[in-house]
Amino acid sequence: MEALLYLVPIALLLGLGGLVAFLWALKSGQFEDLDGAAERILHDEEENEEDSRNDSRHDSDTNSGNNSGLE
Repeated sequence: MEALLYLVPIALLLGLGGLVAFLWALKSGQFEDLDGAAERILHDEEENEEDSRNDSRHDSDTNSGNNSGLE
């Protein structure tokens, strides 16, 4: 029973801390644009694919005469 004297206030403080963190996130606008991040990652991926294609073409051109013997 003595453990409840410690556990109940700790649980209440943790709950209050979670509530404060949620209200802070709500006030700072963390939940305003939920679809924006999902759309941005799609656009970044398309740009990265184009960049990686250009990089791989450049690498194959520069490494075509390099024979390191690691085949």
